[in-house]
Amino acid sequence: MSVLTRPTPIRIRPGDESAERQRVRPGTVRRILPYARPYRWQIALLLTVTVIDACIAVGSPLILKLIIDQGIIPKNFDRVVWLSLGLAGLALVNAGAIFVQTWCSSRVGEGVVFDLRTKVFTHVQQQPVAFFTRTQTGKLISRLNSDIAGARQAVTTILAQAVSTILTLILVLAAMLYLSWQITVAALVMIPVFLIPVRLLARRIQRLSRSMMEQDGEMSALMTERFNVSGAMLAKLYGRPQDEKELFASKAGKVRTLAIRLAVWGRLLPIIVTVLTTFTTALVYGLGGALTIDGAIEFGTLVAMVALLMRLYGPVNELSSMQATATIALVSFDRVFEILDLKPLITERPGAKALPAGAGAENGNGSAAAAPDVAFEAVSFRYPSADEVSLLSLELHTSSKADRSGANAQDVLHELSFHAPAGKLTALVGPSGAGKTTITQLVPRMYDTTSGTVRIGGHDVRDLSLASLRESVGVVTQESHLFHDTLRVNLSYARPGAAEEELIEACKAALIWDTVSALPEGLDTVVGERGYRLSGGEKQRIALARLLLKAPPIVVLDEATAHLDSESEAAIQQALRTALAGRTSLVIAHRLSTIREADQILVVDSGRICECGTHEELLAAGGLYADLYHTQFSQQATDRLPDPSTVTAGASPAGA
Repeated sequence: MSVLTRPTPIRIRPGDESAERQRVRPGTVRRILPYARPYRWQIALLLTVTVIDACIAVGSPLILKLIIDQGIIPKNFDRVVWLSLGLAGLALVNAGAIFVQTWCSSRVGEGVVFDLRTKVFTHVQQQPVAFFTRTQTGKLISRLNSDIAGARQAVTTILAQAVSTILTLILVLAAMLYLSWQITVAALVMIPVFLIPVRLLARRIQRLSRSMMEQDGEMSALMTERFNVSGAMLAKLYGRPQDEKELFASKAGKVRTLAIRLAVWGRLLPIIVTVLTTFTTALVYGLGGALTIDGAIEFGTLVAMVALLMRLYGPVNELSSMQATATIALVSFDRVFEILDLKPLITERPGAKALPAGAGAENGNGSAAAAPDVAFEAVSFRYPSADEVSLLSLELHTSSKADRSGANAQDVLHELSFHAPAGKLTALVGPSGAGKTTITQLVPRMYDTTSGTVRIGGHDVRDLSLASLRESVGVVTQESHLFHDTLRVNLSYARPGAAEEELIEACKAALIWDTVSALPEGLDTVVGERGYRLSGGEKQRIALARLLLKAPPIVVLDEATAHLDSESEAAIQQALRTALAGRTSLVIAHRLSTIREADQILVVDSGRICECGTHEELLAAGGLYADLYHTQFSQQATDRLPDPSTVTAGASPAGA
């Protein structure tokens, strides 16, 4: 029986989840302040109108007292009219203050959310490839959406609410003491009864909130995997809808259970305050009524005291809920700061310089100028450990301590040295897992070497600016990724602002223009998620057109023609001749036609270069290459591929 048919029980006990035991790190509050600084004038206005609102909240009951004691009881009609108009005026001022409060709060809150999201998005883009291979996309998206939205409250709602609540509390207590110290003391006696559970409840809510965010990220990760095209196709092809339903139900059930517990615990404080307010109101009416009957206070004073009492416990209630809200907001900020604290492994050195223009600039006709050479000097490499590149909270919680620390990690490349001549094609061949892809990833600094040096045009790639390095190196992988957008947008990604004629010329050079021009929308055709509306060969040729539009002096092809039918491969091989002409090329090759055209072939085995030469030289040597040729390539030698000159560019319609 599949494990998917036995979902995780939907039961979460206190202390079961590690997320519940994790606390907000010290210094989180201090780190929030810089994000509010750009909005200091809006915050100042927000606090000003908040003070006005607090003063009006206390002034209204006092005016009500005057209306009763100096207008209604002595039957002074003019006094009643003017005081009533004053009360109405205060209501209008209060309405304006609330409007300005809302505007300022929204302006500051959304501004902070925008700044945080932009910073986190940019920071995530700087992470190495290993970060994305370990991280669950749904969890990462959850940090940028729900967590940052929750952090909004820490700067806006909580800030205004804290000032309003504290100021209102002070003013109300002062007014109550002025009107009747006896009733005020009686009302205050009940407050300590409420304050006792606040701290305990706040801690519990903090733990539940963090666990809720973790489980919500788990559910988002599952939906992200199942709702993309590849995941949806896999689920349909293997026909397991019931298993998928149960798996999702288990994760959604945990979210439901935590949401219920969070709602219940969060509601306890308002319930306590409501009961406390009811008891205290009864006490005030009883004591105040007796004092009024005895003549110790006026009737208007009693009415004003009851009104002020409502304004006293309102702030107390807000303080209780505000602590829970602030706790949740701090957890949100803490989870966002976890991402920002993850240091990128690939960074520019101080004073990094651009690759000299002579080694990669374009000439007048758009082709690459003098291409630089590429050299590996005693390069060793091991992939970074999980603790170096990722966060446990963004992954499936299945990795061991040894895996996360890299204690068992071994070098993938060992003291590897070779020279790829400028403007020449160097093919990398070897068994699966030999380290070929790793070699190609070190050229554009997807990773840095553990030891040794990678040079481009004689320059250590770590001394070059990342922008110039990425501009100088063009890469086409086996699975070319296309955005869910138009062909025009996907092509222009290589050179923003490229003219229509340049896009067409790149498509013609990649032998894909006939297909594109036949589409009803042409370059404005939407390719679908990951380009699924295009065939494999069409996607590869679009990727080559994008490469040609970029016109880099160095080209890296990672099995760009693997798994293609013979017709598509013939078309792409012809396009490759244009793409590689005059450029320094590193090609991971599984096709004999590509290998034969290489100026040199590097045979990679177990992270080492074991042979180097041309096709004929390596066959004559009778080593590993000869073995690979007889097991992998010899059949290709007997296959009759179509003549590339007879191949049409349109293999299949875009809607296929």
